[in-house]
Amino acid sequence: MPKMKTNSGAKKRFRFTASGKVKRKKAFHSHILTKKSPKRKRNLRTATLVHPTNMTAIRELLPNG
Repeated sequence: MPKMKTNSGAKKRFRFTASGKVKRKKAFHSHILTKKSPKRKRNLRTATLVHPTNMTAIRELLPNG
């Protein structure tokens, strides 16, 4: 049986925490920042966890995580 391949797009976007949860970066913080408030931009800087309903799909993309 061949090795499972890691999804290249997913490995750039997600990281595992020590407890096995999945971290992700928030969207909407890459461009068109002038119209967004400083509070909104500050909150977009912090990483957050992937929602539990999406966790199974992410784990399938990252089998060696």
